[in-house]
Amino acid sequence: MVLEKSRIVNTKEMLLDAQKNKYAVPAFNIHNLETIQAVVETAYEMRSPVILAATPGTFQYAGRDYIQAIVEAAAKKYDIPIALHLDHHEKFEDIVESVELGTKSVMIDASRLPFEENVRLVKRVVDYAHAKGATVEAELGRLGGQEDDLTVAEEDSFYTDPDAAAEFVERTGIDSLAVAIGTAHGLYKSEPKLDFERLEKIQEKVKIPLVLHGASGIPEEDVRKCIERGIAKVNIATELKIPFSDALRKYLLEHPDANDPRKYMSPAKQAMKRVVREKIRMCMSENRF
Repeated sequence: MVLEKSRIVNTKEMLLDAQKNKYAVPAFNIHNLETIQAVVETAYEMRSPVILAATPGTFQYAGRDYIQAIVEAAAKKYDIPIALHLDHHEKFEDIVESVELGTKSVMIDASRLPFEENVRLVKRVVDYAHAKGATVEAELGRLGGQEDDLTVAEEDSFYTDPDAAAEFVERTGIDSLAVAIGTAHGLYKSEPKLDFERLEKIQEKVKIPLVLHGASGIPEEDVRKCIERGIAKVNIATELKIPFSDALRKYLLEHPDANDPRKYMSPAKQAMKRVVREKIRMCMSENRF
């Protein structure tokens, strides 16, 4: 892949390269300057393409313009493929706001809707985003657990149907498909049981890159089995937040008079970097660029 220097990219070429060469691009959920720095600096050190994923709640907290500007600064500084990705967005208007600011990768999550309504909303987003040079991810099937303000009870979750997935991709024109094969958002109460056979059937019927949500806490061996079966993007969120907050809490308990963010944020960033490094190796995306 030839990378155009110093700009945020969409995810099309990076995911197609990952799909072709049997690795995955890690998508790390970020929230502020420090988490963006921790992810991008580590990805640059390891020469890995990287996706910075932000939920509606993150944008509400930090501001779409602020997040956009920080990621653009990172893209100018580091010569690796960097995509800012809208994670689990449900409102067309929110997607438009970010795309107009320069975001090139979006996820429209209409998985809570009936199939035909899901198709209609996703197709609307695809038509808009493609005209602006942005790529679109959508989801078929529902993951249980909590992602940001989106909570899906276990009894309301369901797996992706391979035949429905093929129809969904054909009718919407999406660039990547998030599949439900037994993962969940958040931490697992017991070891998850992934449906690899289902994933193989989806891979046979769907030619675009597939996405694994809810990868925090999934054993490395299972993630790599998913990559062998077509997963080209792996989402990690909870496993980043925990070490960041634990290190921050530890520092403040050990230094009760601390009041300088430059001091207490540093160990939190280092703790997060260690996990980013592990996940890049898990995805086998190191030294790809």
